[in-house]
Amino acid sequence: MNFLAHTYLSGCNEEIIVGNFMGDYVKGKNYILFPEQVKRGILIHRDIDTFTDMHPITRRGKQRIAGKYHKYAGIVTDIFYDHFLASHWDRFSTLPLNEFVSRTYDLLKRNYKVLPEAIKRWFPTFLENNWMMAYQNVDGIELVLERMAENTSLPNHAAYAVEVLRDRYPSFQEDFLEFFPLIIQFLEEKYGIDITMERAGYPDC
Repeated sequence: MNFLAHTYLSGCNEEIIVGNFMGDYVKGKNYILFPEQVKRGILIHRDIDTFTDMHPITRRGKQRIAGKYHKYAGIVTDIFYDHFLASHWDRFSTLPLNEFVSRTYDLLKRNYKVLPEAIKRWFPTFLENNWMMAYQNVDGIELVLERMAENTSLPNHAAYAVEVLRDRYPSFQEDFLEFFPLIIQFLEEKYGIDITMERAGYPDC
């Protein structure tokens, strides 16, 4: 799961959304430095990542791109899944995607001071490139991968990743549609999060 899925899977609490968004950038026990609900969001982020990485559905997807990405295959698969969430958004929310994304950007800007310094460095570019809307199309996925390669240790094999996605598109899509309801169920049962299709009041629901 990448930024779109992590924010969607946070439910309605603003601080949980912020914590989930920034979870990759808070290491070890540093999460205890944040407000209570932000801490909860960081821990939810970690549980999402663990559940996703260990699940057999996502493992078979990672094998399709492991040839060049190796240990980073899970990151690329996460981005593919955000593409399919954007593509099938109406299955999971009655709030239009562009409105969900706009409200998420506003929420993150309101909480900018809480974000780790590493995020603050690329956050203006994130907004300028409208990163969360870019997931909608395959060309946008290539842009996201290229930007991630510039700002992280992810190897820059964006063209290869997009080629594999195009070649195996139905398989990746079927994986996502099978997997995503399972992660929703897991989070609702463990955390009592209401990840509802009726999100017209987001982020307050």
